[in-house]
Amino acid sequence: MLIKIINPNTSRPMTEAIERSARAVASMDVVAVTTSMGPASIESHYDEALAVPGVLAEMANADGYVIACFGDPGLDAAREAIAAPVLGIAEAAFHAASFLATRFSVVTTLTRTCVIAERLVRRYGFEAQCGGVHGTDIPVLDLEHGGEPLLRKIEAAAASALSQDRSAAIVLGCAGMAPLCAQLGARLGVPVVDGVAAAVKFAEALASLGLGTSRRGDYATPPAKPYAGFASHLGW
Repeated sequence: MLIKIINPNTSRPMTEAIERSARAVASMDVVAVTTSMGPASIESHYDEALAVPGVLAEMANADGYVIACFGDPGLDAAREAIAAPVLGIAEAAFHAASFLATRFSVVTTLTRTCVIAERLVRRYGFEAQCGGVHGTDIPVLDLEHGGEPLLRKIEAAAASALSQDRSAAIVLGCAGMAPLCAQLGARLGVPVVDGVAAAVKFAEALASLGLGTSRRGDYATPPAKPYAGFASHLGW
């Protein structure tokens, strides 16, 4: 069985880092792909909207899928497009953290994206468990370079969040933070959840159980119709 991880931005170094993190925990075969169209990084509603066509174009040839961006861009549309299980890393991370602590905090990149994560917290029903969403104002592509100063900045934000929110676990709010998960967990002394790893394991579980997205109701295959322009190859 194959789990396909889709990086909705067009950064190949980030895709490679995501794949390494996924392979470290995967029991099934995994492959990470970079979308062929979209923004270099996703740091706004506009970026998310332009990333979705690239995500949908990659929905083929796997037994399970992970959308590796914390905004879960195009998640519902992807579930309509294919019957195999599709996991978003924010939704997966929230579920995983809720198994480990009664309250968790999210530490993400730009402060402007905190509202996007807060909306997902409400949408997925985790208001009671999520103590807060905290930005570090680290640009997404800076995560490609890593380094001790960047790690310390995320660690400081997480430590502050644990105290301020009275939380007992941290969710990393960006796929680019995946390589830092183990180090942060060791330094903070609490569970630190990387949504990429969590989503891969959940996708593996669903695929091995033979479970996929329902073809009934709003996740049924979209009605057939032509699509024009750049979307012409995405029609049914």
